[in-house]
Amino acid sequence: MTKLLETNRLILRRFTPADVDHLFALDNDPEVMRYLNGGEPVAREVVAHEILPAFIRASEGDDLLGYWAASEKATGGFAGWFSLKRHDDAPPSEVSLGYRFRRAAWGQGYATEGARYLITLAFARPDIQRVVASTYEDNAASRRVMEKLGMTHVRNFRLTPDDLANASFHTESQEVWAGDEVEYAVTKGNST
Repeated sequence: MTKLLETNRLILRRFTPADVDHLFALDNDPEVMRYLNGGEPVAREVVAHEILPAFIRASEGDDLLGYWAASEKATGGFAGWFSLKRHDDAPPSEVSLGYRFRRAAWGQGYATEGARYLITLAFARPDIQRVVASTYEDNAASRRVMEKLGMTHVRNFRLTPDDLANASFHTESQEVWAGDEVEYAVTKGNST
């Protein structure tokens, strides 16, 4: 049985191989991918054989960390995804929050609602003390979500080619999408 999490308006579940079309459609909307890879299309083979299997692997062995497919309760339709992950170069008490939503789901508060719930669950665990998130500096909508979550701006940084090679998105283009990023964080006891 697949574990489900629920918010007021969303159902969060683990990804399965049947989600390939959802991810393919999401990662091929140029507006969704604008701040991730410059809006370049992502091949279905890359989604099916690299991205989706990585999402599934990242979710094994932990009841919270990894990737969560988000569906609207009202319609059952795929809205997007969330992630909570540890990074090798971060302290073990820190996790990174990520999210990506279909354009039709933008502006409805889903990212804030789901992320707030996942942060609450993360801080219920004794091993997690800090949640961080990052986005391209010009992505005002994503920054607003982070601020609504009680996160504060920590730093600006530039992604390196190594960072991009290890990212959870791919592009068919040889051009590298690089830009200035911002990082936000919230610590246990300071979330909203």
